[in-house]
Order: sequence, then C-alpha cells, then structure tokens
Amino acid sequence: MAADTDPGWRAYLPPAVQALPADLAAVVALVVLTVLSAVLPGVRETPIRVVLGLPFVLFVPGYAFIAALFPEAGTHGSDADAPSAEESAAPSRDRGIDGIERVALSFGTSIAIVPLIGLALNFTPWGIRLVPILVSVSGFTLVAAFVGTRRRAALDPDDRFAVPYREWIARARRELFEPDTRTDLALNVLLAVSILLAVGSVGYAVAVPQQGESFTEFYLLTEGEDGDLVADGYPTDFVAGEPESLVVGVTNQEHEEVSYTVVTEVQRVETANNSTTVLESESGPRFSPTLAHNETWTRQHRVAPTLTGERLRLTYLLYRGDPPATPTTENAYRELHLWVNVTAT
Repeated sequence: MAADTDPGWRAYLPPAVQALPADLAAVVALVVLTVLSAVLPGVRETPIRVVLGLPFVLFVPGYAFIAALFPEAGTHGSDADAPSAEESAAPSRDRGIDGIERVALSFGTSIAIVPLIGLALNFTPWGIRLVPILVSVSGFTLVAAFVGTRRRAALDPDDRFAVPYREWIARARRELFEPDTRTDLALNVLLAVSILLAVGSVGYAVAVPQQGESFTEFYLLTEGEDGDLVADGYPTDFVAGEPESLVVGVTNQEHEEVSYTVVTEVQRVETANNSTTVLESESGPRFSPTLAHNETWTRQHRVAPTLTGERLRLTYLLYRGDPPATPTTENAYRELHLWVNVTAT
C-alpha cells in the first residue's frame, strides 16, 4: 500500500497534506512561505520576499490550475510515437499534456489569472492591496491544488501525472557527463555557464537593488471629524494663549537611519522686493525623532502662540541632526508654514 512506501516523516503531517502529490505539496509550501515572507516583520524587508513572490505570481497559480484541468500523465518520448497494441485497440482518450506543455501553460495562465484577480478586487471594498492580493491568489492556488489532488486520486495510478524527477536528473547527468560528441560537450558547458550567469545576475539584482532617490517627507496634518488624519482644515485664527491642535509628520526615505530635529516658531515677517525678513519670533516646542529608512513619525501637539497680529507665519523647520544656533528657513533641510491670525484675549 502507499502508506508503506511513504517516508517516515510524512506520518507526522496532516492527512490532507500526506495525500498531496509531491509537486502540489511544493506548490502549497511555496504559497505558505510567500505569505509568511510578505507579512512577518524582519523578513518582509529582505530579498526573500521578492525571490518567493516572483514564482508565486508568475508560475504557481497557473501550475495549480493546469494540475486541476489536466490530472492525467501526458504522452512524451517514445510512448507517443509507438503506442502499444492495447492502446491502439482501445478507444481514443485524452492523455493529458506533457511536462513542457504543462510548464508553458502554467506561465501563460498565471499571467492571465493574477490580473483577473486584481481586476475583481478593484471592484470590492478591499481594493488592490497587499493583504487582499495575498489572500485571493493564495486561496485560488490552494483550491486549485486540492482539486488537482482529488482528480489525480480518482485516476488509475498508471495514468496520473507525476513529475519525473529521477528521469530528469538521470537525463541531465547523461547530457553533461556523457555527451555523444565534443560539440555537445561544449554546448552543454556553454548552457550551464549561461544559466549560472543568468541566475547570478537576477540574484544580485534582487539582493543588491539599486538605491532610489533619497529624500525626506515633511508634512502637517489635522484630525478630521472621523478621527482620520487629513491634509486639510488647518487652523488659521488663534486666540493668544489658547491652543489649537496640529499633527507634524516625518517619513524617512534616505536609505539610512537619520536623527531629525523639528523646530517650531511663530514669526512676524515683512515681505518686500521678493524678500522676507523676520521682524520678531516666538519659539515653540522642538521634537527630535530618530527614524530608520522607510519609517514614519507623527506627533500631535498643541499650538498656543502669544505673539499677536495678522498674517503671522507659523513655521516648522526640519533639520538632519542638531539645528544651528539661529534656525531660519534658509538653513533648514525642509520647511513648512501656515499663515495665521492671533488676537489678544
């Protein structure tokens, strides 16, 4: 019986997993590993996510779908050229597809299935985001894999598709180490070197991606009626000493850890001949966040100016590191401001 020939470690697996053929078990394992690499902190920022994500999107859904459509072993090699007498006498029947056709169709159907899933998600409340895509593609792939498993199990063992691992390894060994001619040997070596170079190039590109533009996002937000932060509804009219709420935010896209300083001031300014002069200023709170690459910091704070007047400039200055003794808009790394009116109590 099949249970007697299974390796001992399979006995520790759930029955549903034990029933999976080796190729579909690999499909399920890749789906699980891809989902984990996309959601686990510390792993999702590494190249592992890309290495697993590419076959997850470009090959695996189609392979599972083709496995469900064609559970039969395909005709290949001499079997297709010389059918037995029993096969010749038997009625014609579909014998599935061979390995090359299966691989080609897997790529093609994956390229069709994943965009269709994305299109369907676009018309749902979840939209095209990471988690809905992961759940949808994973669910489709797992369902197709289990359908394929059931359909193979319903066939005679001799008619089921199975990946001929040992045959491929033996054929590759013969081609590489026992070529018919020196020309075949040279071509085999050239092919092996080309594959190694291609894999190495892709691996290097994934492991050492080109660094994009370095910048820092600096912004002001307010809290909307529903509690969400929005770039709208900024307070413009203040009463001296009475606080108004604002949210200042920084997002580090510098590809390195950066220590920032945020300086706030209320300034009375004079503008003439395209030049702005600060006549008087009042210092506000300072913040000093340290952010890793791609990390965001926000801080809600209460602005309560005592400097009164019209057209005062509520200014936020961002510095990398410590600010100079006299912070100005000219020496700041980033600058934000609001024009406000402050009346006396």
